Amino acid sequence: MFAVPDNTLLRPENPALRHPVRVALEVAADRGRWANLLRYDPDERFSALVERGAGQEVWLLSWLPGQHTDLHDHEFSTGAFTVVSGRLTETVARRSPDGRAVTEVHALAAGQSRVFGPGYVHEVRNDGPDPAISVHVYRDGPRAMRPYHLDPLGGPVRD
Repeated sequence: MFAVPDNTLLRPENPALRHPVRVALEVAADRGRWANLLRYDPDERFSALVERGAGQEVWLLSWLPGQHTDLHDHEFSTGAFTVVSGRLTETVARRSPDGRAVTEVHALAAGQSRVFGPGYVHEVRNDGPDPAISVHVYRDGPRAMRPYHLDPLGGPVRD
């Protein structure tokens, strides 16, 4: 047991200091914040802005089977995304220190997250038979995507 002085103030949490995975998981768990935004578009993956503030944007994305992004980075943004339901596959493309092309494939189920930063080149897809939902948090800049293509020998090349 300890005593708290009467003049002690509780400082509000600084949202900018919260890890983007934590933010994505909290938003994903609070369906009331985004359920009214959810749509499925048979022609392209759907996205909706859930909230903007405190130097970040939170987006909701839905993925029907076969829908995907192209290979891209997020310019200067950092952030994370969390799978809410369904399954997604993330393929990360990079150049190794010796110049070889390297790709890494990550199969993601509900509750799993990935983080990204400037220059992080990846694509995300729904290869499964069921629709998927994900929550994405972008910081240090707006949600932006710069396209890349993969050179099989040298790695990702910006278009």
